[in-house]
Amino acid sequence: MCLFENVLGVSIEDIEFALYGQIPWADFWLNPRRLRGSDFLMRWSQGVWSEDRLTQAVNLTGKYFVLPYGPSGTAPDDNVRAFELYFERLEKAGLNEIKRPDLLVFSKSDEPYILQTVERLGGIPELPFIPEDKPLIQALLARAVVAVECENSLWKAGQMPDYGSELRPQRRLGGQPGLKKNAVLPTVIIKQEDRERLMDWQRKAGIPIHIWHVFYDMAFGLSLSDAETLIETGRIEPTVQTFQAPGGAVSRKVIYKFYYHYAYPLGESTEEPRLIADHIVDRNGHILPFVRFEGGQLRLRAEALQVIDELSRSRS
Repeated sequence: MCLFENVLGVSIEDIEFALYGQIPWADFWLNPRRLRGSDFLMRWSQGVWSEDRLTQAVNLTGKYFVLPYGPSGTAPDDNVRAFELYFERLEKAGLNEIKRPDLLVFSKSDEPYILQTVERLGGIPELPFIPEDKPLIQALLARAVVAVECENSLWKAGQMPDYGSELRPQRRLGGQPGLKKNAVLPTVIIKQEDRERLMDWQRKAGIPIHIWHVFYDMAFGLSLSDAETLIETGRIEPTVQTFQAPGGAVSRKVIYKFYYHYAYPLGESTEEPRLIADHIVDRNGHILPFVRFEGGQLRLRAEALQVIDELSRSRS
């Protein structure tokens, strides 16, 4: 599966908006990917929105600021065709197997130096194409407080049925705390394929990675190292899910769902986003409608700021 389709892949169980019947989606051709429903464009829009909310929340602290770093964070965010071409360029450069975190967090005092360095590197969109052994990239990484991998879910976390449930000993977990297998609650998710590559990046870069998972109304954070401990001790078991790509290709992937109980409160919504009806018209006149996320605001929780402060002190 190509990088573009892998990035936009949607879990089958989350596909709720596909349209069937009147319009021959199998014939829809979008520059040049075949899209079979609006789920994939919603996934793209939602990802852009969630990273923007996280960036805004950190920047509003006045103590730290965020720099997009991985392909998802640096790719064009206002045109799906440009987004596709960006990932095609990554593949042609042989960089599709490299996994970099989406965001880097720096101290606000370092902002002028960081922005000047990024400008010398050719701008934010060029960062994923520059090898990390280059001196200027090393200069950036040396000042990073924490690296962030972003995830998001189309749920109001506070309304999920098992939100607030206590963890209890589970036989399948060898008596360790957990919930029933079919529990519906907020989780921080990591794909196995991302887990391995992110751990490799963390070891080489020497920068701690945290997973920040955004829901409609709140967000949670979990360090990659803590996630590894939870897996190794058997408190979190793997889950196999089926994913579908825009072109229709289906694949099975192992993911890990970490109960929010193991995460720290990252942020809470102070202003809900607007869900805007939008559409794309292809070169043949076909119309693909989707829902676009716009606006909203996330406030960083005191617990999250404390985590970043501690990471900053340890990196000094």
